[in-house]
Amino acid sequence: MSRARVRAVTHQDLVPNPKTTDLSSKTGIFVVVLTILFGLSCFVLCLYAEATRSQATWGSKTCVYNGSGKTPLLCGAIAFVGLAVAMVGLHMYLLIAVTTSSPLVLDTWDPDSVPAKTLTFQAAFFFVSTWLCFGVGEVLLLVSLSVESGHLKNWSKPKPSCLVIRQGLFSAAGVFSLLTVFLAAGLYLTALQAHRISKDLENTHREILEASVLYASPPRSPTNRMATVAREGPATVRDESTSLGYLVSLKQLPYIV
Repeated sequence: MSRARVRAVTHQDLVPNPKTTDLSSKTGIFVVVLTILFGLSCFVLCLYAEATRSQATWGSKTCVYNGSGKTPLLCGAIAFVGLAVAMVGLHMYLLIAVTTSSPLVLDTWDPDSVPAKTLTFQAAFFFVSTWLCFGVGEVLLLVSLSVESGHLKNWSKPKPSCLVIRQGLFSAAGVFSLLTVFLAAGLYLTALQAHRISKDLENTHREILEASVLYASPPRSPTNRMATVAREGPATVRDESTSLGYLVSLKQLPYIV
């Protein structure tokens, strides 16, 4: 008969898996990676929109567009929506993860301490710079979309005036899209660092509390109890739950009596 191999239980198997709303879970890493991929996609779309943007050729008194602007308009619209989805999705996850987690031990820190000031400065910097880059990038994309959508029809006919966007506007929007997602990832890493420090402090406080309770409780004196055996007289033995001294087994009771 062949014996089935049984895998030994390790310490890793006994460690509880983190919740999906935990910052250190796989869900958080997946959200951050997805956000960065969205930012890279928006950057590529902006570069393609920059390469295919509409240009005007001027004559004596009229101008003619070289294209309808549908391609840069579509690329810019996808980049606009994708960047908004990435930004809102990551910040919604951070909000849910922070609100559903246990109260941080960092709240009891001295606000004038160096670690508290460092984490506060990092969080404020990443939060403000992320939303600032996001706003600038979205405004640039919105301006570009409004210009490109103005000549979808009758673009090949001469016009007295042609409105085109300046060179590099789509590229600048793509750069701000990249900055937005990377700064948002920095905000997530800052929150994750604060979460891990809080967990370490919580475990340290728990160990100190358990050790203090163990050493502060006075030792109890051993108590006596009456034990009886069939057909034998009662014998006085020490309670095994309160004393670690001399242990009496049932086979030794007749000899004691």
